[in-house]
Amino acid sequence: MTMEENRQAVNSEHETHIVELRLSYRYIKEHPWVVTAVNGFLSAYFMEQPSFRVQRHFDELESGMHVWLCEIPNAMKIGSLLRRLQADIPPCRYTQVADNQSARPQFMIDSPEEN
Repeated sequence: MTMEENRQAVNSEHETHIVELRLSYRYIKEHPWVVTAVNGFLSAYFMEQPSFRVQRHFDELESGMHVWLCEIPNAMKIGSLLRRLQADIPPCRYTQVADNQSARPQFMIDSPEEN
């Protein structure tokens, strides 16, 4: 490996991208404390993985969803974070929102069954 290739490999390891974690309005209504639980989980995850961080958390007024903009390393698998989160909150399912206007991936956490 040349020095240039080595430098590019190191840089790509440190590159990050933004993903959105969303809690559905229905799920929050069923479990009002879950917003606090997700905040705590993400804070603890940062202590474990310093390359992970929450850029912003907000309540989306139009939809009633809570949204976290998370900066994650390119090598990190968001699925593993979501599976660990599922162990800390009431039964849920998560899905990647396929057709969105945002350039960043969105993952919706919702009740296990559609009503």
